Amino acid sequence: MKTARLIGGERDYPIGKILCIGRNYADHIAELGNAVPERPIIFMKPASSVIGEGEEIVIPSYSNDCHHEAELALLIGTGGTAIPVDRVMQHIAGYGVAIDLTLRDVQSEQKKKGLPWEIAKGFDTACPLSAFVPAASVPNPQDVRITLSVNGEPRQDGSTALMINRIAELVSYISGIFTLVPGDLILTGTPAGVGPIKSGDKVVAEISGVGRLSVSVA
Repeated sequence: MKTARLIGGERDYPIGKILCIGRNYADHIAELGNAVPERPIIFMKPASSVIGEGEEIVIPSYSNDCHHEAELALLIGTGGTAIPVDRVMQHIAGYGVAIDLTLRDVQSEQKKKGLPWEIAKGFDTACPLSAFVPAASVPNPQDVRITLSVNGEPRQDGSTALMINRIAELVSYISGIFTLVPGDLILTGTPAGVGPIKSGDKVVAEISGVGRLSVSVA
């Protein structure tokens, strides 16, 4: 069973649903040539896709174009359904650093055929994840810097202030579709600068006031 560690917490959280948001930063939408969505785009990763600090990404043999996407992750501590926007922050136990790995070639092919993205987004090792810091330790999660480097070369540098759909609105919207339970994770989207990784690369993602995550590619 995969778990999410809340630093200083009394227990780890068994990971439930991993709910991910696509196209939540305008600059990322532009770099991929996509349209701005009318409402949040939601897709899911299985808990089996999670790896932690120092572990290895394994790119599946059916892809030749795996991309990194650094994101702020939310850990749900208190469950709920149709959570009002003004109560959302009470349901978040912590914040972490996630890398949403995407098999871009596979995703593109699936989209052309009108098929789901799971094989491009949910493969084993597709969700590197840090430990979580308590929510109370992050004064304003809606204004933290997200960076990612590959082999020391800067790739991504953005801020959660640039989100199209903000944290409270996202969680409220998602909880109106999926009942949230403790241990569910929400990945809130990625800023511009996504790009390919390959065997031998070292990938480091950081979010100010939240943490640092370092993984390598097998």
